[in-house]
Amino acid sequence: QVQLVESGGGLVQAGGSLRLSCAASVRTFSRYVMGWFRQAPGKEREFVAGIDWSGGTTEYTDSVKGRFNISRDNAKNTVYLQMNSLKPEDTAVYFCVARNPSFRLVGTTTRQYDRWGQGTQVTVSS
Repeated sequence: QVQLVESGGGLVQAGGSLRLSCAASVRTFSRYVMGWFRQAPGKEREFVAGIDWSGGTTEYTDSVKGRFNISRDNAKNTVYLQMNSLKPEDTAVYFCVARNPSFRLVGTTTRQYDRWGQGTQVTVSS
C-alpha cells in the first residue's frame, strides 16, 4: 500500500517559483510511475507531469512545458515538481499520484493512477 504526502505548496507572486515534494511510504518506490495532477476551483482535475520509474521518461501538459520540471530520487522515495515562471492560472490544488507497478508507461488520465496524495494548495497572485 502506497501512501503519498505532498509538501511545498504556498502563495507566490506571478513569475516566482515553488518546488513541490511528494514522499512515498513504500519500499519498492522505484517500481512506480509517478505524477502530478492539479485541480482548480470549478474545473476538472488535470494531468500536469509524469515520470517513469528510472526518471528517463517524462511527460508534461502543454501549458507547463518549459516552466515545470518533474524529477525523482528513488533513494529518498521522493518525487519533485519544480515550478518556475508561475502564472495565476497555475493556481490549484496539486496532487501527487502513483500508478500500479504493473504499468510501466507514464499515463495522463486520472483513471491510470490508483494512489493519490491529499493535495497541496498552490496560489499564484498577479
